Amino acid sequence: MSAPIFVRFWGTRGSIPTPGHKTRRYGGNTSCVEIHSAESELVCDGGTGLRELGLELLQRKQPPRSMHLFFSHMHWDHIQGFPFFVPAYAPENELTVYDPGSGRVEELLQGQMRSDYFPVNFNDLGAKIRTRHFDAQATRVDDFEVRCFEQAHPGRSFGYAFELGGKKIVYATDSELDRLLVNRDETERDPEKLRRLPSELVAFVAGADLLIADGQYTDAEYPKKVGWGHARASTVADLAHQGGVKQCALFHHDPLHSDELVDQKIAAARARLAAHGSSTLVFGAREGLELKF
Repeated sequence: MSAPIFVRFWGTRGSIPTPGHKTRRYGGNTSCVEIHSAESELVCDGGTGLRELGLELLQRKQPPRSMHLFFSHMHWDHIQGFPFFVPAYAPENELTVYDPGSGRVEELLQGQMRSDYFPVNFNDLGAKIRTRHFDAQATRVDDFEVRCFEQAHPGRSFGYAFELGGKKIVYATDSELDRLLVNRDETERDPEKLRRLPSELVAFVAGADLLIADGQYTDAEYPKKVGWGHARASTVADLAHQGGVKQCALFHHDPLHSDELVDQKIAAARARLAAHGSSTLVFGAREGLELKF
């Protein structure tokens, strides 16, 4: 039996942190997801949830010395936790930051720590921090095989697939799926019809044990947000169904959405999957939730 993969949500909100009683169930920290095995510590995005993860790593009996950070893109809500990531200040730690596209990931991380914005300079961090570039081909990261896929988002964005021991986790936030539809005219005439996504994208998520995907908007909201780089939750459900995904976590909750509104979005996605006879389980990503595969 292969070693298990653990996935924990540290930040699930999009755009800006939203602390308060209306968001306490799903959480108010911005994007950060931990994926780890017995040998590896991988982190997807460095939103404000990254601060909480860093504090937790210090409390573990054997905190990882080597960590791997994968950024979907470098918009503010996905990097703003990095200056508060305590392991980055410890000399015994090594952080590898992956750059699949822009060649500017380290430059932009350094930029937000200029004295104009932050009191501690990037060069004052104690850990060994290195940047590693890779393309869409499979890349070995400790015991994981990792692939990336470019998404539809202003300024570019990348999704990642992490595979280990026959298990597959896909992290695909900040992707405007509705701009990629191959049958848009047909689904505009009949909104209940399955929205078909490009075969390359379907293949990327195919068979995933868990798909973590940006489902920020409801069907009613999306027409006013076209071009903003985020998807309808119902379209995420359609993608998960087409890819034969086992579980799908709706992620990057809108900052204006209360827990009750997120509940309604999830219920609508589940009803859509049921109408299409899908076996995919859909749920809302929630801070503190840990899954084992």
